[in-house]
Amino acid sequence: MTLSVERSRSRRPVTWLTLVGVLLLPAVIGGILVGALYNPTDRLENITAAIVNDDKAVELDGQLVPLGRQLTGGLVKGADDQPSNIDWVISNDDDAAAGLADGTYTAVVTIPENFTAASLSTRPGETPEQATIGVRTAPDARVVDGAITAQLASTASNVFGGELSSQYLKNVFLGFTTLGDQLGTAADGAHQLADGAAQAATGASGLRDGLGQLSSGAEQLSDGAGQLSAGTKPLADGAAQLASGASALAGGTRDAAVGVDKLAGGADGIASGNQQLATEINGLADQIPPSFAEDAAALSNAAPQVNEALIDAAAALQKAADECTGTPEQCQALRVASDEANKALPQATQTVTKIGDLAGQAAQLPAGIRAIADANQQLADGATGLAGGAREAASGLNTIAGGIDGLSGGATQIADGTRQLGAGAAALGSGAAQLASGASDAQGGAGRLADGVDQVATGTSSLASGLDSAVDQLPSYTDAQATTLADVVADPVSATGTQDSLFGLAAVPLLSMAVLWFGGVASFVAFQAVSARSLTSRRPSALVALRGFAPAALVGAVQGLLVAAVVQVASDYDWGDWALFALICIAAGVAFAAVNQALVAVFGGAGRWLAAVIGALALGASIVSTVPPALAAVASLLPTAPAYDAMLGALSSSGGVATGIAGFVVWAVLSLIATTLVVIRRRTTSARVAAALA
Repeated sequence: MTLSVERSRSRRPVTWLTLVGVLLLPAVIGGILVGALYNPTDRLENITAAIVNDDKAVELDGQLVPLGRQLTGGLVKGADDQPSNIDWVISNDDDAAAGLADGTYTAVVTIPENFTAASLSTRPGETPEQATIGVRTAPDARVVDGAITAQLASTASNVFGGELSSQYLKNVFLGFTTLGDQLGTAADGAHQLADGAAQAATGASGLRDGLGQLSSGAEQLSDGAGQLSAGTKPLADGAAQLASGASALAGGTRDAAVGVDKLAGGADGIASGNQQLATEINGLADQIPPSFAEDAAALSNAAPQVNEALIDAAAALQKAADECTGTPEQCQALRVASDEANKALPQATQTVTKIGDLAGQAAQLPAGIRAIADANQQLADGATGLAGGAREAASGLNTIAGGIDGLSGGATQIADGTRQLGAGAAALGSGAAQLASGASDAQGGAGRLADGVDQVATGTSSLASGLDSAVDQLPSYTDAQATTLADVVADPVSATGTQDSLFGLAAVPLLSMAVLWFGGVASFVAFQAVSARSLTSRRPSALVALRGFAPAALVGAVQGLLVAAVVQVASDYDWGDWALFALICIAAGVAFAAVNQALVAVFGGAGRWLAAVIGALALGASIVSTVPPALAAVASLLPTAPAYDAMLGALSSSGGVATGIAGFVVWAVLSLIATTLVVIRRRTTSARVAAALA
C-alpha cells in the first residue's frame, strides 16, 4: 500500500513500510542507547575483575593483622548503598595475567606484599610508608570499564586508608586526654604537696611558739610542783577519812538491794493479773461474729436510704389519696392512711436515724474490745519488764556495795599514794627546771625549720600552677569525640551533591535530542524536501513547501512521543515532568523536520551531510566540559541547542524551558521560510524551458 508522499530521489511513492521504519528509527536508537547506558552502576556484576592478594600479615600485639585480606573482603562484599558490585575473582599473579590477556578479566587489582606493613608504619619507631595497590585494565576492555574498576578500587583503598588514619588519630587524641589526666593528677598532687608544705610551715611556726610556751610552762611547772609537794599532807589525811565513810555506805546499799528485790515480786503479781484479764477480753472479742462490724456498718449506711424510702412511700400514699378515683369510702380510707403515715413519718425517720447511728457505733465495738485487750497485754508486759528491771537493780545495788568496799580500800591507797606524790612532786620540780632550759634551745631550731618549710611550700605551689596551665592547654576528648574528630581530620573535605552514575541527569535530554535530530534526517532521506511538481503546481509556493513539510512534521511529532515513552519506561520520571518533556519532544520533532527540510531544500544531498555533522557536533559538545571553546560556541548556535536546553529544563531545575522552546520555534519558522524561498526559486524558469514543458 502506498501513500501520496513523494520519495526522495525516486518517482515511486512512499510505502507504509518506509513510513513505519522512519517513525521507529529514533525510538529504536533511543531505546538501545538508554538501555545500554542508563545506570551502569546497577549492572556492575557484568564486569569481571581479579584480585591478587600478595600481602603478608604483620604481627601486632601478639596477633596477626592481615589488612590485605580485609581489603579483599571489602572489595568482594561491596558497599551497603550500592545496588550491585563487580564480579570479583580472587586469583594469583599468573592466573590474573593470563585472564587479562585472553579477556577473562576486565581488570586486575593487585595488593602488594608490604601493604599491611606500610599501612601500620605510622606506629612509634616505624618509618612511615604509604600503602599502595595496583590496577591494570585489559587492552580490549570497554571505554569506561577501566575507569569503573579503578574508581571502585581507589574508593575502597581511600576508605580503608581513611579508617586507618582515623584510628591512628583517635589514639593520638585519646593520648592527649590521657596525658591531660596524668598531668592533672600530678597537678593535684603538687597542690596537695604545696598545701601540706604550707601546713608544715604553719606547724613549724606553731612548734616554735609552742616550745617557747613549753619553756615558760616548765618553769611554772617547777614552781607548782614545789607547791604540790607541800599540799599533799592534807590530801593524805582526807583520803583516810574517805575510806572510813565508804565502809558505812556499802552496808546501806546492801539493805536497799533487799527492798528492790521485794518490789520485783510484786510486779510479777501485777503482770500475771493483767495477762489473765487480756486473755479474757480477747475471748470476749472472739465471740463476736466476724461479719459484725461489716453488717453494722452496712446497717448504718442503709439508714439514710430507708428514710428516703419512707418519705417516698408517704409521698406516694399522699398522691394516691389526692388522685383517688375509687368509691368515696376507699378515697376516705386512703386519706386517713396518708394522714396517719405523715404523722408517723418524723418519728419513723428519727428512729431509723438513731438505729443507723447505733449501728455505726457498734461497728467500732470489736476494734475497741481488741484495743482494751492489747492495752492490758501491754500492761502485763510492762509489769513483767518492771519485775526484771527491779531484780537487775537489786543485783546492781549489790554490785555497787562491792564497789564502795573497793572505794574504801582505794581511799586508803590514795592516802599512801598522796604521800608518795609529795616526794615525786619535789623530783618533778627539779626535772621541769631542766625541761624549761631544753625547750628554750629547741625554740631556736624550730624557727629555722619554719623558714625552710615555707620556701618548700612556695616552690611547690609554683609547680602546681604550672601543671594546671599545662592541663588547661591540653585538649580532652571522650571516646565518641575522639572518634568524630579523627574521622573529620582523616577526611577533612567532602563533596556533596556529586553522583557516581556515568549516565547523569543530562544524558536523557541529550540522547533524546540526538535521536530526534537523526530521526528528522532520516525523514528527508526517505521524503522529498521540495515537490518535483512544484514548477507545474498551481498552489502558492508556501503551500507547496508545507505539503513537503507536513508528512515529515507528522512523523517528527510521533517520533517525539515514542522517544518520550521509551524514556519514561527506562527512567520512570514524575508524570508532571514527563508530560512537559513529552510535549517538548513532540515540538522538537516537528521543528527538526522543518530544519532538515530546509537543509536538503537549500543544499540538496550536501544538506544531509551537514545534518549529520550538526548531530555529531551537538553530541560531542554536550558530553564533557573539556570540549574546545570554538566547538562549544558553534554548538550553542545550532538548532539542537535550544531543544536540548528545553528538555533538560523539563527534567531538572536548570530552567530555560520557555527560552529553549522559543529558540527551536524560531529555527522552525526560519527553516520554513527558507524552504518556501527555494520553492519560489524553483518555480522561476526560462521561456525555452517553459515552452518545452508546455
